[in-house]
Amino acid sequence: MPELIGIDVGGTFTDFVYVDGSRLVVHKHPTSPEDQSLAIGRGLRTLNAGPSATIVHGTTTATNALLERRGARTALLTTEGFADVLAIGRQNRPYLYRLAQTRPPALVPRSRRFTVRERLSADGSVLIPLDDAQVRKAACAIRDSGAESIAIVFLYSFLNETHERAAAQVLQDLLPSLRMSLSVDVLPEYREYERTATTVINAYVQPLAGRYLERLSTAVGGRPVWVMQSNGGTIDVPRAASQPARLVLSGPAGGVVGAFKVAQAALGTDAPHIITLDMGGTSTDVALCPGAIPRTAESVIGDLPLRLPSTRIHTVGAGGGSIARVDPGGALRVGPHSAGAVPGPVCYGRGGTEVTVTDANLVLGRLDAGRFSGGGALAAEKARNALIRLGALVNRGPEAAALGVVRVANATMERALRRVSVEQGYDPRNYALVPFGGAGPLHACELAEALGVRSIVLPRYPGVLSALGLLMADITYDGSRALLRPIAALARDPSPLAQCIDSLKVQVRGALSGAPHIAATLDLRYRGQSYELELPLKLPVRVTHINACAAAFHDAHRRRYGYSSPERGVECVTVRIQGSVPGGEPPIANVPDASADAGMPPPTGKRRVWLRDDGPARIPCYERHHLRPGHRLVGPALIFQQDSTVLITAGWQARIDRNLNAVLHLDPRPDGLHGT
Repeated sequence: MPELIGIDVGGTFTDFVYVDGSRLVVHKHPTSPEDQSLAIGRGLRTLNAGPSATIVHGTTTATNALLERRGARTALLTTEGFADVLAIGRQNRPYLYRLAQTRPPALVPRSRRFTVRERLSADGSVLIPLDDAQVRKAACAIRDSGAESIAIVFLYSFLNETHERAAAQVLQDLLPSLRMSLSVDVLPEYREYERTATTVINAYVQPLAGRYLERLSTAVGGRPVWVMQSNGGTIDVPRAASQPARLVLSGPAGGVVGAFKVAQAALGTDAPHIITLDMGGTSTDVALCPGAIPRTAESVIGDLPLRLPSTRIHTVGAGGGSIARVDPGGALRVGPHSAGAVPGPVCYGRGGTEVTVTDANLVLGRLDAGRFSGGGALAAEKARNALIRLGALVNRGPEAAALGVVRVANATMERALRRVSVEQGYDPRNYALVPFGGAGPLHACELAEALGVRSIVLPRYPGVLSALGLLMADITYDGSRALLRPIAALARDPSPLAQCIDSLKVQVRGALSGAPHIAATLDLRYRGQSYELELPLKLPVRVTHINACAAAFHDAHRRRYGYSSPERGVECVTVRIQGSVPGGEPPIANVPDASADAGMPPPTGKRRVWLRDDGPARIPCYERHHLRPGHRLVGPALIFQQDSTVLITAGWQARIDRNLNAVLHLDPRPDGLHGT
């Protein structure tokens, strides 16, 4: 088996998983916020990996550039009369009852939005030819504006790409150093605002992502690199550099892939029903997987619509590094601001002074000060003094204040879990919780009980599961194209749909080597509706498959909106194709099967841990590497390991499976089981 290295960059730590044959090595290195590639280079030197090892990388470079508004100086070239599409948007009101509302400024200010005379009709035919002289004039203005990149978006270009291609050629000849993003390459779909916004996002992060990927190539010493996309699949570096908008949810997507693969093995099904909980140092990402990894065609990043395939993930500002404070009204707040990697929580001893969730868990005894996954020991006394100061503001002792910090953080994460389950019509009691990230296993049992979840799958390596998931992700590429045809017309004559899919297949296969698996979906809606539902289409294109897709739309509409109207006409808006090549299957464990009941292993010791307000309890502690298949544990208990710490609360029982995952179940008896 070839050498593989998964690298996931988080706000606090950069995680590494190195697979060399049957050997699996995990490593965590503090993230270098000034340049993420620096921490990657240092971590690779620590691992001493071979020069030909393949790297799969999840990055937050594009995400941070958008959220912090520090992307490139971007210009927009569009059809005459449409320069303000980006500013007008959809006129949504983020706060329904707030009388005075402000919107964040557009990524491209009015002074850098340029127009040229050209016009296509709604069927793609040319009404007004492109004026080359105006394009050359615009090129001079673009150069004088100091723009580093440009987005080219013409009206109805998704039906006819000739004008965008011609304008790009003129600009390329006159401004060869200018990076260009064309809507016909990024998003050849209808809806002017979303198409413009997505193309602008790509142009906005393209120079920054391109420079980062160049530095990354240097940091990895020329090793081959694949980059995780938002859709949960990987892509090569050249395509990642040309379309970095596909990387905006790169890191979190790897975690969902890893959790899904682990759950498949642990629960013995190809279609596990799970809720993922990825609690890192800065934020918590949650996703509900109803038998498949959830994907969406549109997401919102920092109030900006990004209409590209992505994993459906909800993020909240609650992580191990989330800062606790008391607001002017005397209420305890936690997050969304984070101490990050520098200076980090108080207990890191790097100059941090504000209490974080990690500090609270340490003071409560849930973390061991001598076991710091980033190296070294935690400064327990500094953390306790910080909790004393915070507790004085709410008239509480340090442990009571620490319990309050954990409960507030749990409440934030619980709301996020309800957002992807209950609020979407799913009953969380029918799902297993898969917690991971450095902090996720500390909070999993309490969150599961709050949701009524009665089973938890704790991966063998929860602290680096996102990096491990990168190695298990498929290599994928997506293509889409607007169609805008009644589904009944396509059933009578499938040739337009078949031609569209054949064209997209050529595009996708050109991006992937080998013989990729091809899957198709259609965006369908009732005629007159504004938004669509995405339904799978069985290939090859046949009348029976089209009719089955239409019938499935009525059922999906009923589930989503509570009604359906089979008598109404259904319209096919967009055709989507995804090509995929299977990813790797790195070994998670190499242990023999055990007996059905290997019994309860002896603890390595006991420690005082605060679980409730009435004081600490002495609970048993275990080393994860001592646990073998068949071993059983009864909560409350702590499990220590290199990359994370697991807290099993009272009432939960855990069994170690053949892959060394810990599968937890809540004792159905009213009194539960309690350790001593």
